[in-house]
Amino acid sequence: MTKLFRSVFLAASLLLPPASAVLAQAPEQPQQAAPSTAQPTPAQAPAAPVQAPAEPSATPTEPLPPAAPQMGIAPPSAAHPALPSADAPTVPAPATVPAAATLPHDLSPWGMFMAADIVVKAVMIGLAFASLVTWTIWLAKALELAAAKTGARRALRRIEAADSLGEAARTVSGKDGKLRGAVGALLAAAQDETRRSADLGEDGTKERAAIALSRIEARAGRNMARGTGLLATIGSTAPFVGLFGTVWGIMNSFIGISQSKTTNLAVVAPGIAEALLATAIGLVAAIPAVIIYNVFARAITGYRATLSDASGEILRHLSRDLERRSRAAAAPARTPLQAVQPAAAMPRMPAE
Repeated sequence: MTKLFRSVFLAASLLLPPASAVLAQAPEQPQQAAPSTAQPTPAQAPAAPVQAPAEPSATPTEPLPPAAPQMGIAPPSAAHPALPSADAPTVPAPATVPAAATLPHDLSPWGMFMAADIVVKAVMIGLAFASLVTWTIWLAKALELAAAKTGARRALRRIEAADSLGEAARTVSGKDGKLRGAVGALLAAAQDETRRSADLGEDGTKERAAIALSRIEARAGRNMARGTGLLATIGSTAPFVGLFGTVWGIMNSFIGISQSKTTNLAVVAPGIAEALLATAIGLVAAIPAVIIYNVFARAITGYRATLSDASGEILRHLSRDLERRSRAAAAPARTPLQAVQPAAAMPRMPAE
């Protein structure tokens, strides 16, 4: 019996091929490739690669074929990426800020002035010059007006204390005997008109003197107001000039935004800051000009009021002098009295 089993086993081993040859000739199992562009889901987990052992003398294996479709849908691959869905929103790529569109290192007023456009620079320089002119006029006119008002008040007090026009002129004149200042010009005009009208009537003389004094007052007021008109011009136009520089700077900023195709603050901020600096300089030039002009207008009005008071006092002295002269001319010339000789004695008539 044992011999029978041995013979059967030997015959079977001769007829059947060895197991290694069967494994070498067997077709390789397909490998399910994982998508390269998407992560595998639990339903589509990649299968582990199965490699059959090959003999050293066997030829190298060919690349694996693509994975078989599952449930009628072919998985994406790196060679053929999946197309985007029509319903999926498209996200624009982030815009890159150019290297030149960065905030400047110096944001001080001088740095912004140097980085500004040529038109904005011209506006800033003009406004700075206007501000310098404003403060120069303030300094010069303040000193001139203070000296003129002080002299006019002192002369007015001396005229009020005098008794005649000639005495008033002597008290107001300087050490050299010359009349100076606006009040001195008023006294000189009154004396000149009195001299010219010595043989004319009183009413005409006073009228002509009043006209001359009024003209001197007006001329003194115009001379004192010289330069204040420029302050009014600067105060009214400087804000608009600064606004022009602001509009120009903002326009350049928007042009830079359109060219760089970005709304980053680093592109917008420098131009807007330079434009606002022009407006600030315009206000710095306009506000002091308006304030100084109003102060000078009130001061000049007070100065002209002082001259008007001095003119009134001069006309009063002139009227007194003319009346004294007329009375002196109307009085009759007195002659020395002659002694009256007594009459001769008449004889007495005897009584009847």
